[in-house]
Amino acid sequence: QVRLVESGGGLVQAGGSLRLSCAASGRFFNTYAIGWFRQAPGKEREFVSAISWSGSSTDYAEAAKSRFTISKDNAKNAVYLQMNSLKPEDTAVYYCARNRFGLGSNRNLYDDWGQGTQVTVSS
Repeated sequence: QVRLVESGGGLVQAGGSLRLSCAASGRFFNTYAIGWFRQAPGKEREFVSAISWSGSSTDYAEAAKSRFTISKDNAKNAVYLQMNSLKPEDTAVYYCARNRFGLGSNRNLYDDWGQGTQVTVSS
């Protein structure tokens, strides 16, 4: 089992930036993909971005393309989500999770979810 802990959320004005971190404990961190999802109040949890085990492949939801960047540091067992040009509609709890099957946006393929970090973007 892998334990994932998110951090870096907070309150930011529209147009601002935040960098989220997903720290992993456990074995074989560099053998599986990591994804970021978010869930706003009253809405379904939705895919944001994912990165392959090697870090060489990434995937983004349309809403995240050109504004968000996912990266991975296997030496630190960490995955990062750099979020720029934030909008009020980005407000949500952001979660990271493990995908043993590779990249993908299907949340049913992810497990070992973290507890989430709140991102609030004010207008």
